[in-house]
Amino acid sequence: MGTTDSSRGRDGRSAAGPAAPPSGLLDLLSVAAVVLNAQGQVVFWSAKAEDLFGYTAAEALGQYAATLTVHEEHRDAVIQLFAEVMESGSDWAGAFPIRHKDGSTRLVEFRNMRLLDDLGDTYALGLAADQAAVERVERDASLAMRLVSQSPVGLAILDPDLRYLAMNPALERITGQSAADRLGRPAGEVLAYLDTDPETRLRRVLETGESVVDRNIVCRPPGDPDHEHAWSVSYYRLEDSGGRVLGLAYSVIDVTERHRAEVEAAQARQRLALIARASASVGTTLDLEATARELADVVVPVLADVAAVDILDSALAGRTPPPEGPAVFRALAVSAADSGEAVRAADPPGGVAHYDSGHPVTQCVSTRRPVLVPHTTRLDLARIACHGDAASLLATAGVHSYLVVPLMARGEVLGALDLKRTRNPTPFDADDAFLACELAARAAVCIDNARGYQAQRHAALTLQRSLLPEPPTRLPGLEVACRYQPAGATSEIGGDWYDAIPLQGDKTALVVGDVMGSGINAAAAMGQLRSAARAFAELDLAPAEALRHLDHLTEGIEQTITTCIYCVYDPDRGQCEICLAGHLPPALMRPGHAAHLLDLPTGAPLGVGGVPFEPTTITFHSGDELILYTDGLVETRGEPIDARLDTLLDALTATRGHTLEDSCDRILNILRAPGGEDDVALLIARARP
Repeated sequence: MGTTDSSRGRDGRSAAGPAAPPSGLLDLLSVAAVVLNAQGQVVFWSAKAEDLFGYTAAEALGQYAATLTVHEEHRDAVIQLFAEVMESGSDWAGAFPIRHKDGSTRLVEFRNMRLLDDLGDTYALGLAADQAAVERVERDASLAMRLVSQSPVGLAILDPDLRYLAMNPALERITGQSAADRLGRPAGEVLAYLDTDPETRLRRVLETGESVVDRNIVCRPPGDPDHEHAWSVSYYRLEDSGGRVLGLAYSVIDVTERHRAEVEAAQARQRLALIARASASVGTTLDLEATARELADVVVPVLADVAAVDILDSALAGRTPPPEGPAVFRALAVSAADSGEAVRAADPPGGVAHYDSGHPVTQCVSTRRPVLVPHTTRLDLARIACHGDAASLLATAGVHSYLVVPLMARGEVLGALDLKRTRNPTPFDADDAFLACELAARAAVCIDNARGYQAQRHAALTLQRSLLPEPPTRLPGLEVACRYQPAGATSEIGGDWYDAIPLQGDKTALVVGDVMGSGINAAAAMGQLRSAARAFAELDLAPAEALRHLDHLTEGIEQTITTCIYCVYDPDRGQCEICLAGHLPPALMRPGHAAHLLDLPTGAPLGVGGVPFEPTTITFHSGDELILYTDGLVETRGEPIDARLDTLLDALTATRGHTLEDSCDRILNILRAPGGEDDVALLIARARP
């Protein structure tokens, strides 16, 4: 469209060449032109004059204008005005009633001036327009000006070179820039904070005529660089009635409040989603480290870029933390959006940290209140740092905001949740602190549950291990190796046990049992049954008789169901008498043969009562190996029991020629998955000369 041609002036008209097309304003006013000679006769009569006065040029030319167009009562005044214009040469403007050809009276706006030709003759030029049309145009222009000046919408007018021609007060107020700072300046220079290349967008609108409507922009205007503002901006081309491009206009509506409300609503939804996610994903196990790791993972990166969970060492030990002063913490978990300097600055999980009374984490647990540092300085980073190099690592990572909240459950302070922001440019605020406290409070209950479970599990494990014997590795004609492996950290301790009891006559009783249930009660029941089994063995009872007495004994024990295998080996006879009480069959491996399961009567578990136990006697000579175990070794949820027993037999065959201690370890490594759900008792006995 040629609007960027360098030959054009700022008003859009050509500086050289053909005349520019009309603006259309004179057409709106329908201006008529009439020329009178010095005697007041019409010598020129335009077509608009015919429309205004009703007379054709043929009817008007040569006539005295006063006689033709003025009522008789006004003629003297008109003649006097005409004489003054012709004599003084000054212009006259004003409204005057005229007589239309149809006899009606119309009020016409006049501008009269004297003309002088090259012969020295004088003429009078009269420009006339219907006053109603003039008032309409004036009213429209005034209304437009008032709409622009009083509109709450910011408006700006740019020329075809995209320089500011005008802007209204609303735009000054919205952007914080005065008109004096913009007028005459290029829009691309002024609007650089809105777009990376605003001039390209504006010029596209100017060239194509395609408007941009309601473009949402979030920016920090020069008038208020510390706060975000949201605007709805529209760009559109300006044209006159003839289609000539006059320039470009744009409007700005301040929608900051609506934007903030939408952001706050989105943040509220995000916070609710985070709380719901935390409720579902934190505390899925009773493992203390896993629970802490779940908490750290759930807040990254939604709430923080780096999160650490530190527990008071005194809380782990069951002691009351000191009310003030230095404190000892154990780092349980660290999570980060990336594994950079911020992670290296944190205490590694499992490590112990000593924080003085001035450290924010110590202050947090002492006061039981969050510690918020919205904008961290180097001094703050030095105070937050956990070791000498950590401050520089935190600075390099770009840590700019810090928050730590207490982990409290059932009125006790357990530790703190430590949060840092590096990528997220927004500093922590009071809302973030409230959300972090809510998450910490929910997680602290899970951590406390895990802590209590761990303490109870530790007590049960301690009791279990204290009740297990240390059997002699060498017995008459027999070599024995035993292992006990507790269930994983997320499972309770069971009641599995093993025993090798020397008897009279060089015989040995081998016992492996499994009390159904878990926890301290199962461990205590196991201790009673192991002691009873030892006592019955001392009486030199046969395996079936010993199991019958144990079965009777279980009537007074809370854990009434127990599986057991009881063997008595006699090296003089080279025999082993075996009896099962609902237990898995033992495996036997002879020199030169693969391991196999013994086909024995299973019997009923101890505690069922009234079911006889059937013994079986096998030969057991030098080099033979008997493997006794509990179901935790071969039972899993993912594989059939038959497949697992085959794996056990293959593992036993593969250990041929190894020491019994090595065989135990190899079997556990092959069959025992890390963190198994049940404990295991394993005993291998090898006959020797």
